[in-house]
Amino acid sequence: MKTQAKRKVSRWLRWGAGLLVLSTAGAAEGRKGGGGGGGKGEGGRAPTAAHDNQLPTSPRPGVTVGLYLNTPRAAPGYTLFAPKHNTMIYLIANDGQVVHSWKSQYEPGQSVYLKPNGNLLHCCFTRNRGFTSGGEGGRVEEFDWAGHLVWEFDHSSDQYLSHHDIAPLPNGNLLLLVVEKKSYEQCLAAGFTPEQLRDRQLFPDTVIEVEPTYPKGGKIVWQWRVWDHLIQGQDRTKANFGDPAAHPELVDVACNGRPVPAFWNHMNSIAYSAELDQIALSVRGCNEIWFLDHGTTTAEAAGHAGGRQGKGGDLIYRWGNPAAYGRGTARDKQLVQQHDAQWVPAGYPGAGHVTIFNNGYDRGWSSIEEIVPPVDAAGRYVIAAGQPYGPEQPVWRYEAKRREEFFSSEISGAHRLPNGNTLICAGVMGHLFEVTPAGETVWQYVNPMVRGGILAQGEVPGKDHRGHLWNAVFKAHRYPPDYLGFAGRDLTPQGVIELPASEKGKTGLDRWTEPARDNRGDKQGKQKRE
Repeated sequence: MKTQAKRKVSRWLRWGAGLLVLSTAGAAEGRKGGGGGGGKGEGGRAPTAAHDNQLPTSPRPGVTVGLYLNTPRAAPGYTLFAPKHNTMIYLIANDGQVVHSWKSQYEPGQSVYLKPNGNLLHCCFTRNRGFTSGGEGGRVEEFDWAGHLVWEFDHSSDQYLSHHDIAPLPNGNLLLLVVEKKSYEQCLAAGFTPEQLRDRQLFPDTVIEVEPTYPKGGKIVWQWRVWDHLIQGQDRTKANFGDPAAHPELVDVACNGRPVPAFWNHMNSIAYSAELDQIALSVRGCNEIWFLDHGTTTAEAAGHAGGRQGKGGDLIYRWGNPAAYGRGTARDKQLVQQHDAQWVPAGYPGAGHVTIFNNGYDRGWSSIEEIVPPVDAAGRYVIAAGQPYGPEQPVWRYEAKRREEFFSSEISGAHRLPNGNTLICAGVMGHLFEVTPAGETVWQYVNPMVRGGILAQGEVPGKDHRGHLWNAVFKAHRYPPDYLGFAGRDLTPQGVIELPASEKGKTGLDRWTEPARDNRGDKQGKQKRE
């Protein structure tokens, strides 16, 4: 699909099964209509309200949860997901039946992955309330296929906390997203102004590589800190003073263009390319994705030289919001509080491209972007003097024909499948679906597990204080039938998750709601059932 797209960049809009897919030339039309992201004026609507997160309508009358659609055009395999408000983890076949499950003592915090040996990696929500206000973690667990806990790693204190996502490495190590605490005084010394510090402290992001020590603990063998790569154009007396537009490899302390909450960068995904030895980060706070050179030592990662790309720990590529480094305006923003930036694997259609779930929080509609980062013959990322990093447009985009019909304000993810289709997780409503390159939906499933238990067919989940449905899923993964982790495993169907329709109205779980909170996280009332 992607090879054809590159050869046919002059094509206009293509339509498929009521869903809009844009080629490179057509994507400009999307930006004019709000595809570049932004608030009222660009997207044609004001910032979204929580009630806009809606459960999709099933093509099968009476079906509200579980399998909505399964066609022969869906990629074969098994889909792994962890209901966000429960401690169960499920592996389901395309027909919606469970083939395996695991149980933790913790809700997800937030991702789950299958290792090539069939073991499950589970990020845990440890309820360390001192950090992040979203995506809290603090612990990673590994379970074998039989559900036995074989490894545990805690990374949580009053000074640091792992969060959101991990990236398993081929050598058995793990990359973790971590926040660390910086005081008001440390932030001022780094060039932040008092007006920028909404919470009078910051939790900037770091990346650590952990070598597991079985059955418990691990050794940090590599680390990168955003704090080592700051620039600011506000205070000439500081050592990091400079022009951010002249240094796109550095992170402007004012990169997100507004007073910042403590969770400043708000990274929410991490991915690794073994072919490139590079790391991709989704940086929601700046509406960007960042690439790092993993081929550095920890000392080089703290500096500006060394590694495979010769830049140390400086950013080797960034995309989504040129205004973050002074080479564009708000109208040039293409990502809007995005999630889940990851490379398309080798051997898949579009190998080497990057897919991104573009939430569109303040424009009121979501999209999947697929981009081709510009590289030269030596594999270095190209940026012209005074210009932002390309590409100017995604090579492929998925969005609904009626844009507001596909919208997940937060969490969520998407990834390429071996047959060229794309699996999408509209996270806040636990909606998993697969689309073809032309945008046709060929598989669709809604998670029936909510806080407190399982919905019956015909029931729908309520919402939490953020407007997320109680059946939310951070993101999902489809593993092909020949995945190494399935070798010798029993994948016999065990039935569906949801309760039968005869139990409709009896669970009480569909009436569970939670009052909204204000923008500082304070509850406006107590949790209740309605």
